[in-house]
Amino acid sequence: MAVHPLPPRRTSAPETPDPPAYDRRRAWLILAMVVAFMMINYADKSVLGLAAVPLMDELAIDKSTYGLISSSFYVLFSVSGLVVGLLSARWSTRTMLLVMAALWAVAQLPALVATVPALVAGRLLLGAAEGPAASMSMHTLYGWFPPGRRGMPSALQIGGAALGTAVAAPVLTWFIVNLGWRSAFVALAIISAAWCLVWYAVGKDGPYSAAAQRAAAGAAPASGTPEAPGAGERNGTRPTAEAPAPPLSRLLLSGTVVGSVLSAFGSHWALAVSSAWLPVYLQTQLDLTASTASVAVSAVSVLSLLLLLSVPALVDRRKRHGRAGRAADGIAQGAAVLVSGAALALLPFAEQRAAQLALVAVAFAAHAVAIPLHYVTTAAVVPAARRGPVFGVVAATGTLPGMFVPYLTGHLVDGAASEATGYAIAFLLSAAVMAVCGAVAMLAIRPDRDARALGGEG
Repeated sequence: MAVHPLPPRRTSAPETPDPPAYDRRRAWLILAMVVAFMMINYADKSVLGLAAVPLMDELAIDKSTYGLISSSFYVLFSVSGLVVGLLSARWSTRTMLLVMAALWAVAQLPALVATVPALVAGRLLLGAAEGPAASMSMHTLYGWFPPGRRGMPSALQIGGAALGTAVAAPVLTWFIVNLGWRSAFVALAIISAAWCLVWYAVGKDGPYSAAAQRAAAGAAPASGTPEAPGAGERNGTRPTAEAPAPPLSRLLLSGTVVGSVLSAFGSHWALAVSSAWLPVYLQTQLDLTASTASVAVSAVSVLSLLLLLSVPALVDRRKRHGRAGRAADGIAQGAAVLVSGAALALLPFAEQRAAQLALVAVAFAAHAVAIPLHYVTTAAVVPAARRGPVFGVVAATGTLPGMFVPYLTGHLVDGAASEATGYAIAFLLSAAVMAVCGAVAMLAIRPDRDARALGGEG
């Protein structure tokens, strides 16, 4: 009897878990809440600048003291952003955003006391509570939107900041002019509390969050070899299995992350100047009334919003058509900071009112494009498991100008021969810093290269 060898035993390839489903309706509901969150965030930041002139008059303080009050907002801002970012893997983003907004409401109340120590205490608490806001709300969004769909949500999240300033400037100015400057702080406290109630009802961590990926990996231990970085994402999905993440130090020292931090640093330098000093500059140097100055601030914010809705959308479109990379990401955000710096350098030499207002608009609007894009480029090279901590470090470093720029600007204005000369020196210094940051960002950011090397999401 012939003996036939047994056929070789077939082994099936290990199955890769299905990527999480993209829940468009829920994702956009979370996006709407995050946009409202950022609107309140930037209204909180801008209210002190809008109230600066009557506040300085009532308390009889000079510009250096006002600059110190404004800068106190950032004393704990970067530290809290860093600490919360490093610990974010252990906490629910839903809970983090809820606690932050509740603290914002409390932080507005010391303004009722109306003394310099009380104002500093309120701004310290507000800064500590708002430090992680941008990075952790972006982290929340990235838990709901897959990599191929993040450019527009990122822009809308930062657009909430511009929209918040655009809406807050005339509304809060009405409160300040008609009901006194303290009423604007009380109104913001009430709005923050109302947001907390709604978020408590609808907030939730998303399917693309690190927590969801860990849960999915734990539910499917035999999922096989993780996909290569970037695979399965071209259609906007992401597998749940993850390769071991590189050390945090290696991620932070990559060219793309360093360039992204510098573009954010330059952008936040301009933002620190505008938040603390733009309303004051418009009223004292361009002789605008408080109401007219608030309209000008709103116009700058509207221009920021238009740029935020257009440029990142073009970047997203290039990515979906396979044309992502340095031109789509690094050059766009570096150029935005360079253009703002150039306009700021020209502002002291403009004599016509129309030219001055146009340069103000470009100087304090164009840089905003860098803020969402620096998160996009960072996320592209960082594995999801490391995204929260890296976002925390990036946000803490990129926002450092807020800690000293408002005070430095006030000190330069007070110490110059005239206020006009002081503003000119401050603007030229700002322009030089922004030029360096923008140029280095354009050269250093290479998401495709660094994503391959670091196992990023691409």
